[in-house]
Amino acid sequence: MARVLRYFPLIGVLVSGLLALTPWASRADAPVPAIAAAANIKFALDHILSNFTAETGLRLRVSYGSSGNFVAQIQHGAPFEMLLSADERYIAELHKLGLTQGEGVQYAIGRLAIVAPKSSPLSLDAQLAGLKALLASGQLGRFVIANPEHAPYGERAREVLMKLGVWDDIRPKLILGENASQAAQFAVSGSTQGGIIPLSLAVTPQFQALGRYVALPEDLHGALGQRMALMPKASSTTERFYQYLQSDAARTVLSQYGFGLPQQ
Repeated sequence: MARVLRYFPLIGVLVSGLLALTPWASRADAPVPAIAAAANIKFALDHILSNFTAETGLRLRVSYGSSGNFVAQIQHGAPFEMLLSADERYIAELHKLGLTQGEGVQYAIGRLAIVAPKSSPLSLDAQLAGLKALLASGQLGRFVIANPEHAPYGERAREVLMKLGVWDDIRPKLILGENASQAAQFAVSGSTQGGIIPLSLAVTPQFQALGRYVALPEDLHGALGQRMALMPKASSTTERFYQYLQSDAARTVLSQYGFGLPQQ
């Protein structure tokens, strides 16, 4: 049975980099709009936010976590002005409830990677042959994915494991991260032999300092169309950032972090 681990202190570089509430602080007398974003986009969005603030002088405050959890929070009145989801269906769910301005727009297409700490005996490849071999030898202790029940990247990771015939054997070895960022932390913390996480986290220098990765073919799982939408009471600052995320400048950054780009 898969184990769900709560957050615990890890190596500082990943703690500060992968799980965070990013306070883009503004003047003390000015409110800073709050937005919510899927954990897998943290590094790319931090980069885009930095550029946006440098260009406009406007600031936002970002909470990172699992898309499913944010939907529940918004339904219960959380004061987010925008949601950047890791899966389109969550925006559709909020839209049906009248909690978004329209259907939103797709801003990125996600991908997965199989990863391992540098010291792990796990051999990485796109068809998971190394994972199967480690399982068969009895050397696989733990393997991590994000929780499939509320994290889209965890759901797609489960699809990959099922499609390649690994799911039944690996289930007793699984650790479930609360979101994609936490799964990435566990994947290189030394508490697991590896995991399947967003490619957008695996490509970062912070991750590569501690781990290895191989991108997985997109045909191994359902599409990861990432969609964003404004909430009904979004401020002019958030509306401007929403438009900025659709600009060539923002799309260039997303591409640098391994995301596919939807057609405009």
